[in-house]
Amino acid sequence: MKKARESRFEGIGKGVRRTVAGLVLGAGLLGTGVAGAEELTELTFGTNWFAQAEHGGFYQAKATGIYEKYGLDVSIEMGGPQVNNVQLLLAGKQDVTMGYPIRNIKSLVQDLPVVTIAAPFQSDPQALLAHPHVKSLEEIKGNPVYVFSGAKQTFWPWLEANYGFTDDMIRPYTFSVQPFLADDSVVQQGYVTSEPYAMEKGGVTPSIFLFAEYGYPPYAQTLETTRDMVAEQPEVLRKFVQASMEGWKSYFENPAPGNELIKQDNPEMTDEQIAFGIDKMKEYGLVSGGDAQEKGLGVMTDERWKATFDFMAKAGMVPEDLDYKQAYTLEFLPEEPVLP
Repeated sequence: MKKARESRFEGIGKGVRRTVAGLVLGAGLLGTGVAGAEELTELTFGTNWFAQAEHGGFYQAKATGIYEKYGLDVSIEMGGPQVNNVQLLLAGKQDVTMGYPIRNIKSLVQDLPVVTIAAPFQSDPQALLAHPHVKSLEEIKGNPVYVFSGAKQTFWPWLEANYGFTDDMIRPYTFSVQPFLADDSVVQQGYVTSEPYAMEKGGVTPSIFLFAEYGYPPYAQTLETTRDMVAEQPEVLRKFVQASMEGWKSYFENPAPGNELIKQDNPEMTDEQIAFGIDKMKEYGLVSGGDAQEKGLGVMTDERWKATFDFMAKAGMVPEDLDYKQAYTLEFLPEEPVLP
């Protein structure tokens, strides 16, 4: 597949490069040969982390043959702390990647040709996690908060503007809950679908402050591609979005097929952790809540994108005259909404 993707820089063109034959056996020809062949368009999709429940819809679409139903042979590549998906996307190593609206809007300042085409997560699962005695975001002010290096370019300005947080509160995030468990003054970032599980296993049921419930506007785990793909492979993208949203619907109905592929890619992922993630996605309506309830999974609206841009411009993260609408398009959302 890498060789096929490198061909986009060798004069063959851009976008999805080649197809593979899916062998179809006829009912009367079992064991005797091939009755026909259906060509599948190859597409590489990159996630934002190691395989987990938060990626379940994509693994489900692959495991249950939904992608194949739409003529796609989708390869899912895991992300991680050392993986820069935007670089991989722009280098032609991925066709679609899992993105984030704030990053996407900022890419316009650098004139990077990245476009968001759907929003599987209607709410950002990002939260602050505190010990049970902390009852509000306001109470966190002044305490040490462990956050990743990119927080200053995403949610931290929102916390500063709305809750008076200051930079001297920041501590470097260690990708571990041990500092939290060792000190009841510590607050840390985390996905509501993930870190609370480890905290509970460690004996602490945290107070959870999901940013989205306090007005934090961005979508999350969006589908990003390049402007070249939008121009040259629109039908492939349309099929990928449709199939992925059907995959999410199927995953919430019976996640077993997708879970098996998740554990194949990430053997450290346990059934208990996956079940916790699914439960929290449902509880908080991360995928199926908000506009998705009536407009279908993956939906995006101009209003939500404007709210995200307005927050960013007010915080000085991007110029106020930036044409943020170049960061996304609504043309690839399913014509027939996939209702949860």
